[in-house]
Amino acid sequence: MQVSATAISLNVPDVPASAEFARTHFGFTEAMSADGFVSLAHPTAGINVIFLATGLGTFKPKHIAGPAGQGLLIAFVVEDLDAEHERLVGEDITVVTEPETEPWGERYSQYADPNGIVWQLVQWMS
Repeated sequence: MQVSATAISLNVPDVPASAEFARTHFGFTEAMSADGFVSLAHPTAGINVIFLATGLGTFKPKHIAGPAGQGLLIAFVVEDLDAEHERLVGEDITVVTEPETEPWGERYSQYADPNGIVWQLVQWMS
């Protein structure tokens, strides 16, 4: 199998709110959009983030068309977690977890978008 692109698709009640959060705070740009749908790209992330309106009729299978969120993290590895955290705090977003370091060397912080999707930044410590 040859994979030419990667995306994660999340159902949210307010597509424009999550899209604006990703653009404003994480540097994503709109790749395409339609009614109830937006696909966002990032110049360095290597993944598109897609937001779909909860209950969108084209979502299949219908029995799992509920909202994303519970237990879901969108995680990105960054070079300087503390600098990114300071920047995001200055942009007045909701901090879920202040920077902390796990015993295995993963330093991370977490932020919530307006739909409750948790965006996690990770820096691996030596």
